[in-house]
Amino acid sequence: MVYKIRAILNVEEDVIRDIAILKTETLEDLHNVLSNVFGFEGNEMAAFYRSNDDWTQGEEFPLFDMGDNLDPKTQMGEIILENILEVENSKLIYVYDFFSMWTFYIELIESNIELINYELPGLLFSLGSVPKNAPNIAFESENLSEGYDEEEDEDEFGFDEFMG
Repeated sequence: MVYKIRAILNVEEDVIRDIAILKTETLEDLHNVLSNVFGFEGNEMAAFYRSNDDWTQGEEFPLFDMGDNLDPKTQMGEIILENILEVENSKLIYVYDFFSMWTFYIELIESNIELINYELPGLLFSLGSVPKNAPNIAFESENLSEGYDEEEDEDEFGFDEFMG
């Protein structure tokens, strides 16, 4: 069975690639195809993340263990596509090159397409050009200091005794 997977690069202008790949291939195989169809060399660190309909980043599947003592079964080369993209519209986030943070939204569009005399994996559709540089991604967090009273905490923990 062949999967049709859509990859959308998270940049201002639309950059989309649809690829065909066997469901029995691994996430590492998908990583190699994505690197190729988007014009990357494929020699940078990368990871896939489970995602939901709101594109929330979940469980990580890295290219290889970076010393975090990960279970080897969670590395890209060990994850078969049909085991992670079980139903149509299943979603993943793919990050290529952790310094540039090229981020892609990956979605299973069709799960059993028929292709005759077609070399797999392969590019089915291409729209847009990859920009020269990755966009600057702003990571924002909650304002954790809001409502924080430093003097109150000092008194609570007895720091005022030492501050004299």
